[in-house]
Amino acid sequence: MGSPIKVHRAVPEPAGPPAPQVEIVVPVRNEERDLAPSIRRLHAYLQDRFPFTARIMIADNGSTDGTWAAAFALAGQPALVRAVRLDQPGRGRALRSVWSASDCEVLAYMDVDLSTDLNALLPLVAPLLSGHSDVAIGTRLAQGARVIRGPRREVVSRCYNLLLHVTLRVGFSDAQCGFKAIRADKARSLLTLTEDTGWFFDTELLVLAERAGLRIREIPVDWIDDSDSRVDVLATALADIRGIIGLGGGRQFTRFLGVGVASTFAYVLLYLALRNVMGAQAANALSLLVTAVANTAVNRSFTFGVRGRQHAVRHQACGLLAFGAGLLLTSGALAALHHVSARPGRGAEVTVLVAANLLATVLRYALYRSWVFRSRSAPPPAASPPEDPKAPEPGMAALAQPNGNTR
Repeated sequence: MGSPIKVHRAVPEPAGPPAPQVEIVVPVRNEERDLAPSIRRLHAYLQDRFPFTARIMIADNGSTDGTWAAAFALAGQPALVRAVRLDQPGRGRALRSVWSASDCEVLAYMDVDLSTDLNALLPLVAPLLSGHSDVAIGTRLAQGARVIRGPRREVVSRCYNLLLHVTLRVGFSDAQCGFKAIRADKARSLLTLTEDTGWFFDTELLVLAERAGLRIREIPVDWIDDSDSRVDVLATALADIRGIIGLGGGRQFTRFLGVGVASTFAYVLLYLALRNVMGAQAANALSLLVTAVANTAVNRSFTFGVRGRQHAVRHQACGLLAFGAGLLLTSGALAALHHVSARPGRGAEVTVLVAANLLATVLRYALYRSWVFRSRSAPPPAASPPEDPKAPEPGMAALAQPNGNTR
């Protein structure tokens, strides 16, 4: 498990007064510039417009700038603000540490940039305090949400959430929005099962909550992208993919991912070679067709374990429909690029095509798994054993079985 985490609290919890109903954790790392304005804005909202008692907990995780000094100065001034410092970085580590020690009824967190409109905080926590829901999450992908952000983060976010739906069959729409809350009694049961210490912690907690049968409420939010975000999108995406595999994306998805990386590499090389002798759209279509045929054949045997010639023609025909979806996405992306820039460079074309091809790959996996290579014959379901009135209810207990694989 490594060395224990050192935790430093700027203001000890006062004895006597009852705990607030809601604790709002703001995880920070190297955010000395934005911390004080954001905390004061949040505090003003809680004082003027929030009908429940609340505490703000600044959770500095591994800052190397003046963030802890700024947090220490804010702690206790105003009175509702507390601060805690963890020597090791990681948003998941910070949330697990603070939530595990909290005495509040509802535990929430939000990003320090306050990208989410604070008017969504009341509808986020109200159903938890009333007992109507167990977990509540802000969503930027549901009807009623209003979002302003750049195309790169929009594509990455939608691809990631689509990947979750395809691989883990989740029911929630937006795992990454930094605006969530959970009842403390439910959190105590789930936190011991979580393993991730970074950005994937949100997704892991939500998947475990859904598998335990907890009631998850989604709140459409108004959200404005922080142009100064320090999140490393590529590193976070790779960590998220590792987390998905750990949660049960499994060997099949790992193999598909390996085939997809090789296929994308071949696609880019072929596109660059053909682009010297033909237009962008023609080079894209031909490159995609060649790699799509090879991709279907390799995934048929390597990923999904289908051998022999039976149904091989049908599988390739279905694979061509997946190719058609990919062609629409990549051609549309190219057309949009050329509409914005009359003569974009090869680098810009490749970047746009790789992003569109990533979305096409997720769609292809969904089609392969649910339709193209889905088993046509399934064994009859086994008879259900008689119900044992003493057996534990499904849900949380099932996740915490001794020696069981909760991941």
